[in-house]
Amino acid sequence: MRLPIYLSLLGHAETTLAEAYLDVAEAHGHEPDIHFLCLTFARQCVDHAQQLVPIVHRLGAAPVDDEPERLHARGLGDTRSGPLGMLRDLHDVYVLAGFVDMTWTIVGQSAHAVRDSELIGVVDACEKQTAAQLVWLQTRMKQSAPQVLVGP
Repeated sequence: MRLPIYLSLLGHAETTLAEAYLDVAEAHGHEPDIHFLCLTFARQCVDHAQQLVPIVHRLGAAPVDDEPERLHARGLGDTRSGPLGMLRDLHDVYVLAGFVDMTWTIVGQSAHAVRDSELIGVVDACEKQTAAQLVWLQTRMKQSAPQVLVGP
């Protein structure tokens, strides 16, 4: 079974997304909604990764050499400054959150295939929160884009 490979990928991706949210919260703390919601989303991501731990223990960890090198999630690296930098940072986080969302979908389909009720419960809860994160990110970028790209 290769499900542990994706569980490992998902745990790593959630941790990477949490770090990205923390970076954006710090870099763009002058925007209260970004600061506080990114901190909230970071806590959700950490919680998601922690919920996977008992499942990984039960199913077994993925062998280190079993995960293809190209199968990973990258964080932000550095944040940018200014309004355009904020928009680009949110865009980068959106791409990463989309990666996490699709990984939850893949793991969820596999959990249903093996009828793992514990994993299905975790996927259902975490996938909903990730979807809400994506909605907020998209809405925030839509709100900012005209001011940043067309404004003075």
